[in-house]
Amino acid sequence: MTEPPERTVKNPSSPGYRFSRVYELLDAYAAEGFVFTDTPERPGPALESYLRVLPSDPERGIEVVDQLNDLLNVGLFSSQIADDVDIMPQIRPTGGKSVEDCLRIARDHIIECLTNPKTAAPSLPQNDWEWREHFPGLVHLLGSYFHQDFSYEYGSHEEAVADYLDGTPAEDVRQTARELGHLLAVLESDEQLDSVTSDLGLSVYPPKSKKLRQWLAEVQETLNRDLQP
Repeated sequence: MTEPPERTVKNPSSPGYRFSRVYELLDAYAAEGFVFTDTPERPGPALESYLRVLPSDPERGIEVVDQLNDLLNVGLFSSQIADDVDIMPQIRPTGGKSVEDCLRIARDHIIECLTNPKTAAPSLPQNDWEWREHFPGLVHLLGSYFHQDFSYEYGSHEEAVADYLDGTPAEDVRQTARELGHLLAVLESDEQLDSVTSDLGLSVYPPKSKKLRQWLAEVQETLNRDLQP
Protein backbone atom coordinates (compact mmCIF):
# COMPACT_ATOMS: atom_id res chain seq x y z
CA MET A 1 0.00 0.00 0.00
CA THR A 2 1.38 3.38 -0.94
CA GLU A 3 1.67 6.06 1.70
CA PRO A 4 -0.49 9.18 1.24
CA PRO A 5 1.46 12.24 0.12
CA GLU A 6 2.82 14.33 2.96
CA ARG A 7 0.85 17.51 3.50
CA THR A 8 2.79 20.71 2.96
CA VAL A 9 2.70 23.36 5.69
CA LYS A 10 2.34 26.79 4.13
CA ASN A 11 3.43 30.13 5.42
CA PRO A 12 0.39 32.47 5.63
CA SER A 13 2.61 35.50 4.99
CA SER A 14 4.03 34.09 1.76
CA PRO A 15 2.78 35.63 -1.51
CA GLY A 16 1.69 32.21 -2.75
CA TYR A 17 -0.68 31.54 0.13
CA ARG A 18 -4.19 31.45 -1.32
CA PHE A 19 -5.97 33.00 1.66
CA SER A 20 -3.35 35.40 3.05
CA ARG A 21 -5.86 38.24 3.48
CA VAL A 22 -8.39 35.95 5.19
CA TYR A 23 -5.62 34.90 7.58
CA GLU A 24 -5.02 38.58 8.44
CA LEU A 25 -8.73 39.08 9.04
CA LEU A 26 -8.98 36.06 11.33
CA ASP A 27 -5.88 37.22 13.19
CA ALA A 28 -7.88 40.29 14.23
CA TYR A 29 -10.46 37.95 15.77
CA ALA A 30 -7.69 36.00 17.51
CA ALA A 31 -6.70 39.21 19.29
CA GLU A 32 -10.25 39.50 20.65
CA GLY A 33 -10.70 36.04 22.13
CA PHE A 34 -10.90 33.79 19.04
CA VAL A 35 -14.65 34.29 18.66
CA PHE A 36 -17.02 35.76 16.07
CA THR A 37 -19.33 38.28 17.78
CA ASP A 38 -20.62 40.06 14.67
CA THR A 39 -24.28 40.29 13.78
CA PRO A 40 -25.73 41.29 10.41
CA GLU A 41 -26.59 44.64 11.97
CA ARG A 42 -23.35 45.41 13.78
CA PRO A 43 -19.69 44.29 13.65
CA GLY A 44 -18.11 43.08 16.88
CA PRO A 45 -14.90 44.49 18.41
CA ALA A 46 -12.55 42.38 16.27
CA LEU A 47 -14.17 43.33 12.99
CA GLU A 48 -14.44 46.96 14.08
CA SER A 49 -10.65 46.95 14.54
CA TYR A 50 -10.22 45.48 11.08
CA LEU A 51 -12.58 48.00 9.52
CA ARG A 52 -10.69 50.88 11.12
CA VAL A 53 -7.51 49.99 9.22
CA LEU A 54 -9.22 49.67 5.83
CA PRO A 55 -9.51 53.40 5.01
CA SER A 56 -5.73 53.61 4.76
CA ASP A 57 -5.52 50.42 2.67
CA PRO A 58 -8.78 49.80 0.76
CA GLU A 59 -7.02 47.40 -1.61
CA ARG A 60 -6.72 45.02 1.33
CA GLY A 61 -10.49 45.06 1.72
CA ILE A 62 -11.03 44.30 -1.96
CA GLU A 63 -8.59 41.40 -1.77
CA VAL A 64 -10.08 39.91 1.39
CA VAL A 65 -13.59 40.02 -0.11
CA ASP A 66 -12.30 38.16 -3.19
CA GLN A 67 -10.57 35.57 -1.00
CA LEU A 68 -13.64 35.14 1.23
CA ASN A 69 -15.77 34.54 -1.86
CA ASP A 70 -13.22 31.99 -3.08
CA LEU A 71 -13.19 30.25 0.29
CA LEU A 72 -16.98 30.15 0.58
CA ASN A 73 -17.46 28.98 -3.01
CA VAL A 74 -15.06 26.06 -2.57
CA GLY A 75 -16.40 25.25 0.89
CA LEU A 76 -14.56 25.68 4.17
CA PHE A 77 -14.33 21.92 4.73
CA SER A 78 -13.39 20.93 1.20
CA SER A 79 -10.37 18.62 0.98
CA GLN A 80 -9.17 20.80 -1.90
CA ILE A 81 -8.16 23.57 0.52
CA ALA A 82 -7.59 21.55 3.71
CA ASP A 83 -3.92 22.55 3.95
CA ASP A 84 -4.82 26.22 3.61
CA VAL A 85 -7.60 26.08 6.20
CA ASP A 86 -5.54 24.13 8.74
CA ILE A 87 -3.13 27.01 9.34
CA MET A 88 -5.82 29.66 9.81
CA PRO A 89 -6.61 30.90 13.35
CA GLN A 90 -9.46 28.75 14.66
CA ILE A 91 -12.26 31.21 15.42
CA ARG A 92 -15.42 29.99 17.16
CA PRO A 93 -18.90 30.95 15.93
CA THR A 94 -21.61 32.10 18.33
CA GLY A 95 -25.40 32.23 18.38
CA GLY A 96 -25.88 28.92 16.60
CA LYS A 97 -24.22 30.16 13.43
CA SER A 98 -21.71 28.16 11.39
CA VAL A 99 -18.21 29.43 10.66
CA GLU A 100 -19.26 30.01 7.07
CA ASP A 101 -22.28 32.05 8.26
CA CYS A 102 -19.89 34.21 10.31
CA LEU A 103 -17.53 34.69 7.36
CA ARG A 104 -20.46 35.82 5.20
CA ILE A 105 -21.51 38.36 7.83
CA ALA A 106 -17.93 39.68 8.09
CA ARG A 107 -17.68 39.88 4.29
CA ASP A 108 -20.90 41.89 4.07
CA HIS A 109 -19.66 44.40 6.65
CA ILE A 110 -16.38 44.78 4.75
CA ILE A 111 -18.24 45.36 1.49
CA GLU A 112 -20.41 47.99 3.21
CA CYS A 113 -17.27 49.70 4.58
CA LEU A 114 -15.72 49.80 1.11
CA THR A 115 -18.92 50.93 -0.60
CA ASN A 116 -19.88 53.60 1.92
CA PRO A 117 -16.68 54.70 3.70
CA LYS A 118 -17.29 56.77 6.81
CA THR A 119 -15.03 59.41 8.26
CA ALA A 120 -14.48 58.55 11.90
CA ALA A 121 -12.85 60.69 14.55
CA PRO A 122 -9.19 59.71 15.05
CA SER A 123 -8.75 57.23 17.89
CA LEU A 124 -6.01 55.09 19.35
CA PRO A 125 -5.87 51.41 18.36
CA GLN A 126 -7.96 49.27 20.69
CA ASN A 127 -5.94 46.03 20.82
CA ASP A 128 -2.49 44.63 20.10
CA TRP A 129 -3.48 43.51 16.59
CA GLU A 130 -4.54 47.02 15.67
CA TRP A 131 -1.38 48.56 17.12
CA ARG A 132 0.73 46.21 14.98
CA GLU A 133 -1.26 47.08 11.88
CA HIS A 134 -0.76 50.81 12.42
CA PHE A 135 2.98 50.51 13.21
CA PRO A 136 4.43 47.79 10.92
CA GLY A 137 7.84 49.45 10.77
CA LEU A 138 8.16 49.34 14.54
CA VAL A 139 7.01 45.73 14.59
CA HIS A 140 9.98 44.94 12.35
CA LEU A 141 12.50 47.03 14.28
CA LEU A 142 11.46 46.02 17.79
CA GLY A 143 10.38 42.45 17.12
CA SER A 144 13.27 41.48 14.85
CA TYR A 145 16.15 43.22 16.64
CA PHE A 146 15.10 43.58 20.30
CA HIS A 147 13.66 40.13 20.87
CA GLN A 148 14.26 37.57 23.65
CA ASP A 149 17.58 36.44 22.15
CA PHE A 150 18.88 40.00 21.85
CA SER A 151 21.76 39.46 24.30
CA TYR A 152 23.01 36.45 22.31
CA GLU A 153 23.17 38.40 19.04
CA TYR A 154 24.23 41.92 20.02
CA GLY A 155 26.65 43.49 22.43
CA SER A 156 24.63 46.69 22.77
CA HIS A 157 21.43 48.43 21.74
CA GLU A 158 23.46 50.60 19.38
CA GLU A 159 24.80 47.53 17.62
CA ALA A 160 21.26 46.23 17.05
CA VAL A 161 20.13 49.57 15.59
CA ALA A 162 23.19 49.63 13.32
CA ASP A 163 22.34 46.12 12.11
CA TYR A 164 18.78 47.25 11.40
CA LEU A 165 20.02 50.23 9.40
CA ASP A 166 22.47 48.08 7.48
CA GLY A 167 19.78 45.66 6.32
CA THR A 168 16.73 47.90 5.86
CA PRO A 169 15.85 49.99 2.76
CA ALA A 170 15.90 53.76 3.29
CA GLU A 171 12.16 54.14 2.66
CA ASP A 172 11.39 51.57 5.36
CA VAL A 173 13.75 53.34 7.77
CA ARG A 174 11.98 56.64 7.01
CA GLN A 175 8.61 55.01 7.70
CA THR A 176 9.83 53.60 11.02
CA ALA A 177 11.20 56.99 12.07
CA ARG A 178 7.80 58.55 11.32
CA GLU A 179 6.07 55.80 13.30
CA LEU A 180 8.37 56.40 16.28
CA GLY A 181 7.55 60.09 16.28
CA HIS A 182 3.83 59.39 16.04
CA LEU A 183 3.91 56.79 18.80
CA LEU A 184 5.75 59.09 21.21
CA ALA A 185 3.30 61.89 20.43
CA VAL A 186 0.07 59.94 20.96
CA LEU A 187 1.15 58.02 24.07
CA GLU A 188 1.69 60.51 26.86
CA SER A 189 1.62 57.84 29.58
CA ASP A 190 4.88 55.97 30.14
CA GLU A 191 2.90 52.96 31.38
CA GLN A 192 0.95 52.80 28.13
CA LEU A 193 4.13 53.29 26.10
CA ASP A 194 5.66 50.32 27.91
CA SER A 195 2.59 48.17 27.22
CA VAL A 196 2.26 49.13 23.55
CA THR A 197 5.95 48.65 22.71
CA SER A 198 5.72 45.21 24.28
CA ASP A 199 2.77 44.45 21.99
CA LEU A 200 4.89 45.67 19.06
CA GLY A 201 7.63 43.16 19.88
CA LEU A 202 10.04 44.87 22.30
CA SER A 203 11.35 42.19 24.69
CA VAL A 204 14.37 43.94 26.26
CA TYR A 205 14.85 46.88 28.58
CA PRO A 206 16.36 50.16 27.36
CA PRO A 207 20.05 50.76 28.01
CA LYS A 208 20.92 51.30 31.68
CA SER A 209 20.04 54.68 33.17
CA LYS A 210 17.65 55.51 30.31
CA LYS A 211 13.88 55.65 30.34
CA LEU A 212 12.02 53.92 27.53
CA ARG A 213 10.72 57.20 26.10
CA GLN A 214 14.17 58.75 26.09
CA TRP A 215 15.73 55.73 24.40
CA LEU A 216 13.04 55.56 21.69
CA ALA A 217 13.50 59.27 20.97
CA GLU A 218 17.25 58.67 20.60
CA VAL A 219 16.59 55.76 18.24
CA GLN A 220 14.40 58.05 16.13
CA GLU A 221 17.22 60.61 16.01
CA THR A 222 19.64 57.89 14.91
CA LEU A 223 17.33 56.77 12.12
CA ASN A 224 16.78 60.32 10.89
CA ARG A 225 20.50 61.08 11.03
CA ASP A 226 21.26 57.96 8.97
CA LEU A 227 18.79 59.15 6.31
CA GLN A 228 20.56 62.44 5.81
CA PRO A 229 22.65 62.67 2.60
